[in-house]
Amino acid sequence: QVELVESGGGLVQTGGSLRLSCAASVENFAGYALAWFRQAPGKEREFVAAIRSDNREYYEEYAKGRFRISRDAVGNTVTLQMNDLQPGDTAVYLCAALPGGTWPDIILHTSYHSWGQGTQVTVSS
Repeated sequence: QVELVESGGGLVQTGGSLRLSCAASVENFAGYALAWFRQAPGKEREFVAAIRSDNREYYEEYAKGRFRISRDAVGNTVTLQMNDLQPGDTAVYLCAALPGGTWPDIILHTSYHSWGQGTQVTVSS
């Protein structure tokens, strides 16, 4: 059983930054890949970034160079630092956990069975 709780969303102007955090309550945190997905109204859930237990990172193309995912084994948290935010980044951002995490499963939302409740990110133009 994995419990995930996100925090850090909010309203920011174009070009601004936000830092999202996800606290995981799970045994063997180190054995899980952690990921961020996002979903805008009327759109499909889409991959943002993921990090494996060996700290290998994966990013969707639009996130490369602007977003950075990291994990803290001590605090059982995964963080998404988002810079240079654009109105197109407006969405609910969800944290997810996957045991192991191999390619391409790690970037597919259908692979994940443990999800947080989501946190709203709104970027104003």
